[in-house]
Amino acid sequence: MVHITEEMVRRRAEHNDCEIFSLEEVSLHQQDIERIEHLDRWCRDLRILYLQNNLVSRMENLSRLKKLEYLNLALNNIEVIENLEGCESLQKLDLTVNFIGCLSSAESLRHNIHLRELFLVGNPCTEFEGYRQFLVSSLPQLKSLDGTEISRSERIRSSQGLKEVKRRVLEQEKEFLRRRAEEKEEVQRKAAGEEKGNKERRGGFDGSSNTNTGQEVEENEESQEVEENTKQRATTPDLDEEQQEKEFWHTPCSFTPESRLETHRHLEEKRRAKEKVKEKQPKASRTLITADGRVMNVNEPKLDFCLTEDEQNNTVVLDLAVYRHMDTSLVDVDVQPTYVRVSVRGKIFQMVLPAEVRPDSSTAQRSQTSGHLVLTMPRAEGEIKVSKTVPRPASVRPHRCSSSPQDNNRNPDSPEWLDVDPSKRTALDLGSIVPGHRTKQGPVEASGAAPPAAAAHCCFSEGFVDDPEVPPLI
Repeated sequence: MVHITEEMVRRRAEHNDCEIFSLEEVSLHQQDIERIEHLDRWCRDLRILYLQNNLVSRMENLSRLKKLEYLNLALNNIEVIENLEGCESLQKLDLTVNFIGCLSSAESLRHNIHLRELFLVGNPCTEFEGYRQFLVSSLPQLKSLDGTEISRSERIRSSQGLKEVKRRVLEQEKEFLRRRAEEKEEVQRKAAGEEKGNKERRGGFDGSSNTNTGQEVEENEESQEVEENTKQRATTPDLDEEQQEKEFWHTPCSFTPESRLETHRHLEEKRRAKEKVKEKQPKASRTLITADGRVMNVNEPKLDFCLTEDEQNNTVVLDLAVYRHMDTSLVDVDVQPTYVRVSVRGKIFQMVLPAEVRPDSSTAQRSQTSGHLVLTMPRAEGEIKVSKTVPRPASVRPHRCSSSPQDNNRNPDSPEWLDVDPSKRTALDLGSIVPGHRTKQGPVEASGAAPPAAAAHCCFSEGFVDDPEVPPLI
């Protein structure tokens, strides 16, 4: 049995910052709720309450909701309209597809003076003769019944012969209640038979002591039969389950609150059995890196991504389309030199990078508008930055200004080399670097040209006499 809890209501109050004391609208549909409780104390300011497609069997704990304007209880197990006198502001009531057969209980809605719309489509009471005439005359504040507007002429006609209409409605209601009591007795007998059969299958192992030896023999025989049946079922469990499933869905039964509950419990058992099978089955291990060290590309969350290389900034950029409204705390990023790994709610996204990057210089940013996660990873040192060279067309090449005919004869497409004139080369004069004493044994070889006479005379003292027979010093 599912109960209305504070945690459930807070989860449904996200639009109100999870505050339930000031909540004005809450949707608790499809929660398998079997009883209405706590809402009249927790949410006094409720104006709209959705409880459709549950297992509610009684309208209760709603009288304190003074501001309630719209109540939706469609697709439940309600049989009587009751306990709504305190809902002073109620304007619309939806009881579509329930089990309301007591049409006279609708007269309790007279106290809801603001009630304008009522829906009872799919209930047994709608098959009564005089159903619409009875409700139109009993509830003068109604403006629409089952989606059809009530005209003034219809209200006048419904007031005529009201006593006879009420008499016929009460007779049909009495007959319906009699059939309903028989259905309940049949369900009780069926449940008692199933319990008795279960006790017989247990074979006296329920704690009671049997003194009769004949009963013990019979019970032993029954236990042996049960063991044989269980062995046969163990050998063919799939066939037995398929047969039971086919019998359950193909056996005709009346549409009652009990049959609806039985169907719900059957589906719940099937769901739990599937969950147990999934828990027993070991989950396949995720292979992120193979035994030989090869990194695999994995996209478990099935997110869109874009991996680009920014050549101007020499970086690798990964744009991952993370869910827009997901909290950033549920995202974990791990950047390695050769691959990047992102965990999104426990699911792994892994991508091999086209070049080696620097994890310590990488950055992760998330867009506040789209929710995308952008990873900017600079290339590691030593990685050559590839730049595309665009060839320049011949018509755009600049004109060279040349002053010699040789430059005009050069081919612009052929490579040019830097030439050095060999006549301009000069040898190194070691004599000018280190001065030394000259001897008269012979002239000293010199690599350079002789200095002029004027320069030589200026180097001697004033008492020197030049002898023409002595060769000059070089």
